[in-house]
Amino acid sequence: MTATRNGADTRRGLETGASRPTRPTGPRAAWWGAGLAVVLVASVVMAVTIGPAALTPPEVLASVGAHLGIGDPVLSPLRDAIVWELRVPRVLTAAAVGAGLALCGAVMQALTRNPLADPYLLGLSSGASVGAVVVLVLGMSLALPLAAFAGALAALAATLGLARAAGGLNPTTTVLAGLAVSAVFGAVTSLVIFWSATNDSYREILNWLLGSLAGTDWGSVALAGGALLVVGAPLLLAGRTLDAFTFGDSAAAALGVHVARTRGLLLVATALLTGALVAVSGAIGFVGLILPHAVRLVVGAGHRALLPLSALAGAVFLVWVDTGARTLFDPRELPVGILTALVGGPVFAVLLIRSRVVR
Repeated sequence: MTATRNGADTRRGLETGASRPTRPTGPRAAWWGAGLAVVLVASVVMAVTIGPAALTPPEVLASVGAHLGIGDPVLSPLRDAIVWELRVPRVLTAAAVGAGLALCGAVMQALTRNPLADPYLLGLSSGASVGAVVVLVLGMSLALPLAAFAGALAALAATLGLARAAGGLNPTTTVLAGLAVSAVFGAVTSLVIFWSATNDSYREILNWLLGSLAGTDWGSVALAGGALLVVGAPLLLAGRTLDAFTFGDSAAAALGVHVARTRGLLLVATALLTGALVAVSGAIGFVGLILPHAVRLVVGAGHRALLPLSALAGAVFLVWVDTGARTLFDPRELPVGILTALVGGPVFAVLLIRSRVVR
């Protein structure tokens, strides 16, 4: 009897992506965290050097140092402006957005016990897009972050409500509910654009819907970085609670977790963070799906290691994807959401096949 129950638990853990950590997550996670932090810093510096106006790492460091009061300016005003006003804000925004989306994906996968959950697949990005497009059409850009958050929260409520009505928060039902909600919100977005967008705003909205970091500035860094700090930092501390959720609501309650309240707070936090990030970058998909799975392969499923490492990996990933988006077809710029979809689509297909094989 015990063997049968253990086998069932193992199969359920594989299906939901919530199995116990199978690798030591202490020293291994610390080494991976330190390595990813170094890679992130190096990636930020190198990404700033890449572009039509070639720069060197010493030039980048000298320009940044001069603006921080460390050393004297050594670059010409034009090259200094390229570094400090154009490239550094964009690269830092990409890092913050990538970290936040990967973190949201890891949290949502634990809360829904669904390895396919991420802000894009569960409709949060589509909901945020509706809110953002409405305020862009109305010319109320200052209200964009608030509108994106409201749209993401509405989409999340619709997805979870539909999943419960259709049979519960199991992996298949939740993904199908998210896809349905995404389709509806996508149709609403298209309708708003069709009826209200002008020639001047249409291209801006299209760029935004495809996911783009073009035109980001220090205000974008403040919004994305501030949201990551204020909302993401508390999420990083929820690792032990999320470990309890991966074994089911009953197990979490037995471990002292107030299930309904905690799940609600964490889901609202992910919606708030997603809304802020989408307001900056547009609808960039699959980052929250790919990176948590990649990190699990290295350090296992324990969320105290998974959450910070997913954030670091997401930051590195989006820095380089955005660098490719702005340089591969120079002088034209490819929306970064297209590249993440090209990578994430096949990964999503593989995960679907794996979940079917496990069942």
